[in-house]
Amino acid sequence: MKSHPVLDRLSGAGIRMGLGRMRDFLATLDHPERRYPTVHIGGTNGKGSVSRLVASVYGASGRYVGLHTSPHLQAVNERFILDGVPVSDAVLAEVIARVDAARLTWAADALPPDEAFPLTYFEFTVACAFQLFADAAADVGVIEVGMGGRLDATNVILPKATAIVTIGLDHCDELGRDHASIAGEKAGILKPGVPVVVGPVPAEALQVIRSVAAERGAPISVWGDDFEAFGAPESFRYAGDVTLDGLALGLVGDHQVVNAGVALRLLEVAGLPVDEAAIRAGLLAAKNPGRLEWLAPDLLVDGAHNPAGATTLAAFLARLPHDRRRTLVLGGGSDKDLRGVAATLAPQVDRIFTTAGSHPKARSPFDVARECEGLAAPVTPAGPLAQALAAARSGGDLVIVAGSLYLVGELRDLVGAESG
Repeated sequence: MKSHPVLDRLSGAGIRMGLGRMRDFLATLDHPERRYPTVHIGGTNGKGSVSRLVASVYGASGRYVGLHTSPHLQAVNERFILDGVPVSDAVLAEVIARVDAARLTWAADALPPDEAFPLTYFEFTVACAFQLFADAAADVGVIEVGMGGRLDATNVILPKATAIVTIGLDHCDELGRDHASIAGEKAGILKPGVPVVVGPVPAEALQVIRSVAAERGAPISVWGDDFEAFGAPESFRYAGDVTLDGLALGLVGDHQVVNAGVALRLLEVAGLPVDEAAIRAGLLAAKNPGRLEWLAPDLLVDGAHNPAGATTLAAFLARLPHDRRRTLVLGGGSDKDLRGVAATLAPQVDRIFTTAGSHPKARSPFDVARECEGLAAPVTPAGPLAQALAAARSGGDLVIVAGSLYLVGELRDLVGAESG
């Protein structure tokens, strides 16, 4: 389903960081999040890929897996994946109705009468995910952090293990404007005695994460010290507690080898055993729509919405033959560093068209074009997404669409790509 009346109403609540409401509300549902083991995965970039890799390996091991990720690209069902498949409209509508009835009763009993939004959209969808996975008797829940960590609505679980995949500059208004501050927020998911896996992060970020881990008695595994992965997606080696050669990924891009390394270390420390056959099958089967995804021979989409994500996309483009003109179609929200994204990608493209999707936070193509003046590639405002895409594809170019996962989702709708 594209949306639901309850979700439409809650979308007006915006972002409200904090765990008090979430904990209180989940108590009224008899804490569904406590009825199955979980792993918790955060970071600036890469957390979605790691979540999907971990869920895929657990699924290949024979476990019934619940996977919660955000945001969705095309249908809200994508946030609630059971056994590798988004839940049906009927199942989702039933749980939304049930959780909303509990929400209304709880709000009437526990909150001031002038509280317009007792839960945000994200809090409500997280609660629905926890309930869905409990109803389905999931063997394990793989839970991706939404934003930050310390005050994120998912941070009410007591997981078997946690991971911080990367640290970069994003959501700076909420999380801080330097790597150390952001790392402090991300490290908020660490729990006493619960293992944490840390990917390749800046030194100042690692120092903060190590300090929090020591304070909480959380055993820490650090990329390059305790585990590593190297090679190409088609064949790479993992070295941790075990060494595995000749692993292959279904995900595209050399950066996914790092994500796979984090995922494999998380699987090692979580205490839910998987065998080598499941590892190999799960890594190969994992998919992550909207990330370095070819929708047609001339159309590549990527949800890169910050300079770190754009660096990964630029590295991928640098390895492709530059045998035709390249057009970047760029758009995104008012809270994103679109100039930083464009500046990172400009050396790899021949021109930039700015656009806007239908999301309420989408910036005007003209505003984005003005912000991106003076880069290595000429910038032209190209109107709404359908118009910009048609113009970009009219000359036989390689078209790259980036800047926002919401924009990528809208584009997938335009070209008829399947959700999920």
